Amino acid sequence: MINSVRNTVLAILNKNNYGYISPNDFNLYAKQAQLDLFEDLFYEYNYQIIKENARQSGTGYANISKGIVEVIDLFSTTAVLANIANNTYTLPADFYLINKILCFDAAGTTYTGEAERVSHNKITLLNTSNLTAPTIIYPAYTTEGSVLTVFPSTINAANQLQAQYIRYPLPPVWTYNTLLAGGAPVFNPTSSSYQDFELSADYEPDLVTKILGYAGVSIREQAVVQFANTQDQLENNSEQ
Repeated sequence: MINSVRNTVLAILNKNNYGYISPNDFNLYAKQAQLDLFEDLFYEYNYQIIKENARQSGTGYANISKGIVEVIDLFSTTAVLANIANNTYTLPADFYLINKILCFDAAGTTYTGEAERVSHNKITLLNTSNLTAPTIIYPAYTTEGSVLTVFPSTINAANQLQAQYIRYPLPPVWTYNTLLAGGAPVFNPTSSSYQDFELSADYEPDLVTKILGYAGVSIREQAVVQFANTQDQLENNSEQ
C-alpha cells in the first residue's frame, strides 16, 4: 500500500506543480501520518462508546466500535519482560498501552495471577497492611517511565512477568533503487529495510490526506494544506 499512497501524493502535488518530496521526506511524513491515525483510533473508540451508551449507534455491520477494536487488536502483542534487578522489570520499547501484566512461577511455566496496576501512593498503603498487601495470587504493580515494579517482591525471576500490550505501529519505509543522475527513484519492495503501512487499506485515503498536509507545510504551499484540511474535515463529518 505504501507505494500506492506515495504515487497518489506525488500525483496530486505534481498536477499543479506544487513541488516534489524526496523519499526520505515521504518516509518521515508517512511515519507521522500513521501515528496520527493510530492514536485517533482510541479517541474514535471512546466517541463510539459514548454514542452506544446514548443508544445512538447500531449493532451488527453498524457496530463501529467493534471494527475499531479489531483494528487496534492488530497491534496487540505479548512479551516476556526483562528483569532489571529484584522485583523491577523493563517495559517493551514499543509499548503504547498496557492491557495486562501476567505473573508466573519462578520457572516461568505456571500462571499464578494477573497483576493489578496501582498508583505509587496506593501501593505504599497496600504494602503496610497485612490485609491488603499484594500476594502471589493477587499481585500488583506500579510503573515509572519504562520501569515496572511488581509486588510482592518475591516475584523477581527472569521469566516471571509477561505483558500483553498494544504496541506502536512500525515506521513505514518506502525503499527504492537509485538510478543515474536525472532518473527518478524506483520502488524496491525487496529491500531489507522495506516496511509497508500496518494500517489496513481502508485508511489509504486518510494517509494520503495526512501526508499531503505535512508536505504542504514543508513546501509552504497553502493550497495543499487547505486541501488536506478540507478532506480531513469531510472525513470527520462522515464519521459522526
